[in-house]
Amino acid sequence: MWLVFALGSAFFAGITSILAKCGIKKTDSNVATAIRTGVVLVFSWLMAWVSGSVSTLGEVDGKAWLFLILSGFATGASWLCYFRALQTGDINKVVPIDKSSTVLTILLAFFILGEDVSWQKAVATALISLGTFFMIQKKPGEASHQGNKWLIYAVLSAVFASLTSILAKVGISGVESNLGTAIRTCVVLVMAWVVVFVTGKGKEVMKTDKKELVFICLSGLATGASWLCYYRALKDGEASVVVPIDKLSILVTVAFSFAVFKEKLSLKSALGLLLIVIGTLAMIIF
Repeated sequence: MWLVFALGSAFFAGITSILAKCGIKKTDSNVATAIRTGVVLVFSWLMAWVSGSVSTLGEVDGKAWLFLILSGFATGASWLCYFRALQTGDINKVVPIDKSSTVLTILLAFFILGEDVSWQKAVATALISLGTFFMIQKKPGEASHQGNKWLIYAVLSAVFASLTSILAKVGISGVESNLGTAIRTCVVLVMAWVVVFVTGKGKEVMKTDKKELVFICLSGLATGASWLCYYRALKDGEASVVVPIDKLSILVTVAFSFAVFKEKLSLKSALGLLLIVIGTLAMIIF
């Protein structure tokens, strides 16, 4: 049964980007992030309750609270940038860059935390990096009307996602992961709504297209469902198998991007995807 939940985690994680893309055709990306975070918040606290970690909330010390808040800001910044990148860029280009946060996390851990990097992990990192580079290359004859703004936001999304992991590693190792996620999501929610009102987008919330609102909420539900399935799979299955299955959600995203948006992979992009898959599996194995 744990394998079913692991596959469910990958599936829901994979369609999150597709649903989000459907919900931000007209809707401002910051508004969409704020609405979606509210849905995710419910699921994050549900996970904390299911895992029984809510009862340990009073045991969180001052240092942990500081890093939880900082990692929450990093998570919020990552989500805001990710949605902005999705709004203007192709899913098949944005998602690989976001997934490359694994590479950035390894590099930051090496320089900041002094963690060792084996040659196997270095090779896996190189494969993921090369695969990402191949996937974001323009197709022959592809128009450049989108510009490179999406690329900047996609890279920032990966950077902030990496910082989230480092901050968590430095200061909140003693906090149960589900409780930490729930607290961070509260910070993300506040941050997202502050950004909405500071940028003068508050009035657009009530004007959100109903159809797009449904997709935005569904993307939040997909994220929550992915988290719940992932937690259940880890509870009953081996992490060495569950984690790579979840990371390979990019395959689901690519498949749905073709089915929904008709985004096709060039030969070079397909090779890039293959390298990312191989690198991801090698990262887990070694």
